[in-house]
Amino acid sequence: MAKYEALLQAGKIGDIEVANRVIMAPMTRNRADADGTPNDIMRDYYSQRASAGLIIAEGTWPVAAGQAYNRQPGIETTAHIKAWKAITDSVHQAGGKIVLQIMHAGRIGSHHIKGKGVPTVAPSAIKANGEVHTDSAGMQPYDVPEELSTRQVWQVIDEHRQAAANALEAGFDGVELHCTSGYLPMQFLCSDTNQRTDEFGGSAKNRAKFAAQCIFAMADIFGEGRVGLRMNPGNRFNDTNDENPEQSHQALLDALASINMGYLHMMRAPDDSINAFQMGRDSYQGSLILNDSFDASLASQTILDGHADAVSFARHFIANPDYVQRIIDDKPPMKFDRKTLYTAGATGYSDYV
Repeated sequence: MAKYEALLQAGKIGDIEVANRVIMAPMTRNRADADGTPNDIMRDYYSQRASAGLIIAEGTWPVAAGQAYNRQPGIETTAHIKAWKAITDSVHQAGGKIVLQIMHAGRIGSHHIKGKGVPTVAPSAIKANGEVHTDSAGMQPYDVPEELSTRQVWQVIDEHRQAAANALEAGFDGVELHCTSGYLPMQFLCSDTNQRTDEFGGSAKNRAKFAAQCIFAMADIFGEGRVGLRMNPGNRFNDTNDENPEQSHQALLDALASINMGYLHMMRAPDDSINAFQMGRDSYQGSLILNDSFDASLASQTILDGHADAVSFARHFIANPDYVQRIIDDKPPMKFDRKTLYTAGATGYSDYV
């Protein structure tokens, strides 16, 4: 244990008490019921991994228009709230803490997934290149999105406030805004996907306003110290590009300087010219969680050196519900089966022991 003492030390992430600094990163696994309701295998999956200092549950849609994938969970309906409550209760009974990542997919969507009459919306009516798997029709191109009016943008911000309220009712310890991977907050932030001329478009400061207002709205429900933000400057996933990603992400951090946000969850930039980790440490004074390509040794040293307060792990938690114990025992993580990452059912999900 002494070898990884910094990583295994108890402390706080924002206002959340944690038993260690080993954070379980959010991972899309597509195991919910068809209507987005979490189920028993999801309860098993998360409770099995409750030894993580903090679980950040997978990206969850706040409203049907924000759904990206088949069998992706939601936090909109009474059934969603009740099912998530069974999961958070199970995690808490096992001694863990869990926050919910709220993820509005924006233009990354398909009517084959969301159903007839549910719109696909975005900052601007610009279709994303690419396709998405649908259970009903196989691979399908993304929908052409409807451009949100200024009034509708504020409505979507209120939907994030309501999603946070639903997450609080469901027993979560906090919420995280997904602001990367080409989903709605990043679509507003980036210059190529945001061609607006109102208060939410144009300058980097204006483009950052949507994500900042979502954070403020979520903090209205949970309090500032239980709200987090996930960022990844330079990420081009889902056909996203920005003429100056460092400037855009810095504008968002500047917009959030007025609140004591619980944590910043910063991913390593895919562009070597951007030092996202240093940007996070320089621009944000609260709990900093770093992510991407860490093992236990590097993570512990990074925390010991003061470059982070915690490190999140994704793939190591897939096949290793006991990952924290493996760190304590200095045992390498088991490998996972890529073929079952997104398939329905318990196989390759909650059946790892």
